[in-house]
Parts: sequence; C-alpha cells; structure tokens
Amino acid sequence: MSQLEYSEIREKKIIIHDDEPCEVVESHVARTQQRKPQNQVKLRSLISGKVFPATYHVSDSADEADVTKKDVTFLYENRGEYWFCDPVDKSNRFKLDAALIGNSTKFLKQNSNVTALVWTNDEDEERIIKITLPIKMEFVVKEAPPAVRGDTSKGGMKIITLENGSTLNAPMFIKDGDKISVNTETGEYVERV
Repeated sequence: MSQLEYSEIREKKIIIHDDEPCEVVESHVARTQQRKPQNQVKLRSLISGKVFPATYHVSDSADEADVTKKDVTFLYENRGEYWFCDPVDKSNRFKLDAALIGNSTKFLKQNSNVTALVWTNDEDEERIIKITLPIKMEFVVKEAPPAVRGDTSKGGMKIITLENGSTLNAPMFIKDGDKISVNTETGEYVERV
C-alpha cells in the first residue's frame, strides 16, 4: 500500500477510507488566505455505493487501495443480476449487483470482456469492487428512425437504439445495421465504423 499526500488524492484514485475502498469522484484543493490548504473530496464507497464528502488537510495522508485488475467475461443480465465468468474457465460463474456496476450497465454486451478491479482486504479476502469497460466499444445499430429532410431542430441528431437495447443520440446519417463506436465514459456517439 502506498501513501498518498493530501494533494495526490485526485479523481479516479481508489483509497482506503474508514477501512473500505472508496473511489475519488471529485477533488478540489482550496487555498484560503489565512489557512493552510485543504483538499475537499467527494468519495464513493465501492462496497455500499454511497457518495459522501471528506476533507484532507496538509498533514493528512491516505492509503491507496491494493487493487489488481482481472479480465472477466459478461454473460447475461436477469432481473437486476449481472452474471460474469472467468474468460479461461467458463464454469467459474459469479453474479454482481447493478449498484456495483453503475452506469456501465448501459454498454454491457453479451460475451464481451471487461476489466474487474479486485480488492484484497486485511483478511486476504478478494472482492470485486468495480467493473470498467473499454473506453471505446463498437455496437450495431438495431433501430434508427429515418432522417427527415429539414428536421434539424434538434441539432441534426436523432435517438437510436443499439443491439443491447440502450439508446443514445447520433447524427442523422446513421441507419439500421450500421456499426458505430461509442465512448463508454461519456455515453456519446464517436464515429461510424
């Protein structure tokens, strides 16, 4: 475990706060005239999913969580349960809660590989705390309404449906069956493939 100084606690870092791993959602180092600087952060618990504020002063430090990355394969979703397996041993199946996966549920594709962040606690128990998708993923457009000439009131965009059922805004020229690239962090259309 490495120690992070108060100013090194930034977005996307995973630290230990009250004996559980937390991801830093926001951070802002405030320097007021008479006082010493302090880092005001928003943390999201990767166990419970709660978001809460915390303040780190100049003398404070935080332990960076011992996190390892492991490839897993998404199998299917059934009634809010998301089932995954080991890519090498398909019989090693396990389920994860929707709260743990977060916004990534919109872009999960059956039989696609994703990265699982595994945290080892003090008792050497391994636990998956987060699922991360590749930044760009390719999807086939299942449904796209036809472009109507002169319909640019929405800025030349229309709502399309992807092969996994999620919807997003895309340019007017996208048609059914097109293969497009999507940024999974922002949820936006990137390009036609």
